[in-house]
Amino acid sequence: MSVKADIVLRGGPIWCGRQEGVVEALALWGDKVLAAGKDAEIASLIGPSTRVIDLAGRLATPGLNDSHLHLISVGLTMDWVDARPAAAPTLDALLGQIAARAAKSKPGEWVLARGYDQTKLDTGRHPFREELDRAAPNNPVMLVRTCGHISIVNSLALALGGIDETSPTPPGGLIEQQNGRLTGLLAENARAPVKAAIPAPNEEQLIAAIERGGQYLLSLGITSCMDAAVGMVTGFNEIAAYHKAKRDGRLPVRTWLALLGDEGRSIVPQCHDAGLLSGTGDEMLMIGAVKIFLDGSAGGRTAWMSEPYLGEDKTTGVQMLSDEDLERQVLDAHAKGYQLACHAIGDAAIEQLITAYEKALAAHPDPNRRHRIEHCGFSTPQQHERMVKAGIYPCPQQVFIHDFGDAYIKVLGEERALPSYPFRTWFDLGLKPATGSDAPVCDPDPFPNFHTMLTRQTWRGTVMDERQRVSIEEALQAYTEYGAFSQKQEAVKGKLVPGFLADVAVFSRDLLSASPEEILRDTRCDITIRGGQVVYERSGTA
Repeated sequence: MSVKADIVLRGGPIWCGRQEGVVEALALWGDKVLAAGKDAEIASLIGPSTRVIDLAGRLATPGLNDSHLHLISVGLTMDWVDARPAAAPTLDALLGQIAARAAKSKPGEWVLARGYDQTKLDTGRHPFREELDRAAPNNPVMLVRTCGHISIVNSLALALGGIDETSPTPPGGLIEQQNGRLTGLLAENARAPVKAAIPAPNEEQLIAAIERGGQYLLSLGITSCMDAAVGMVTGFNEIAAYHKAKRDGRLPVRTWLALLGDEGRSIVPQCHDAGLLSGTGDEMLMIGAVKIFLDGSAGGRTAWMSEPYLGEDKTTGVQMLSDEDLERQVLDAHAKGYQLACHAIGDAAIEQLITAYEKALAAHPDPNRRHRIEHCGFSTPQQHERMVKAGIYPCPQQVFIHDFGDAYIKVLGEERALPSYPFRTWFDLGLKPATGSDAPVCDPDPFPNFHTMLTRQTWRGTVMDERQRVSIEEALQAYTEYGAFSQKQEAVKGKLVPGFLADVAVFSRDLLSASPEEILRDTRCDITIRGGQVVYERSGTA
């Protein structure tokens, strides 16, 4: 008796991969793809218990892979005050949201908010601590900029963090003062004392965040992701939270864990002692790379550049580590067998990281280690040559152009900002760029990301060097096959071919023939299948 499919998709284009192209029908059996091909061929695999999904002209693709986000933080911040421009377009609206949350909170309870961008506020500046004091006089407040690298805190929060005008600025950090008074702005490492004063989520809250964030990803057609800094919120016990979430059926998406490797808060020694090396685990939950931060964000003027930002202060951003410290840490992780996925946005940070990777690879050659440069925003042609030669891969978030492109122009000028995140260049060089959202920095919603890959337009319509545009097939390849490649899993997922994981996204329209505007404004995920199970159906789309 021949095997019959559990699920068959037909009646619309099924994009199986960039090389594989489009087929008429797809059969899934168990957690794998059984067959893909002509409708007549697949029809013989339909049995009495097969679920047949009529695409009705909609597009099916491999499940999307957000190759860089923070899943625990996505889940946790879903409970925070939404300070994003859509929810709080003006400073008054933002302060009003914080005041409303404070009014519902007990005195002394933290009010946490995330998502503002000073370049999009009507005032064009960061809020001040006095403004937060007025909005929440009885509650400590931490307002996190959209990039996640800058926080504005009120006086109560500064006091709980033990920060005053005499506090020394820590290495790789910034405590802003104006006229001898704290403004409330803390950047990079300077935020640690305030963060330490916020009660840490317990294990159940971590698992609930993984579940909530993961369910949101499924609703967007995302079946795989990288959690880009495990250990950042509560340390090593996040590893236990992930494994318990998986054990209890509460891990909705395939997750590849990047271990926080910054000295002083690294979880790599404990992971290494427990035998948790890159590749340990299975297709649902796997130990991935080690993550070290080299700089901050361009929009926050903390990404480390070789030339100063525009403005009076002549800042070149924040250099987090000396060359010697970085090279020692990279060599240590590399020698232990870890892949690395380090945060570097400015060209100076990228230069420092490529050099460290080259030295580690020279000491312990491994042509297939696939060290990654997370974000890689302002890389240069010379750096690209070295990356190709050493097998170092960029892991960008093209939605940064959509959300922050205008801010890049404002802080760097057009000449440096427009060619940033050079996606087409990386494609042409064979650097296989993945894509993602860095959520909660940007929303994991894939449609603004697709729109920017196709148009290079910002949310305002500014075109950021149209020579870096790619086709919809290339954009899909970045979101699927190259995401899998970045995690060394291109032999098991990222395409719809027999034997690969049965991870499928069905969109509300055919992306292959839709205009970029239609994709951005008018497309949704209708159905998500992970491992051969329908795990999301948009209501009213059955």
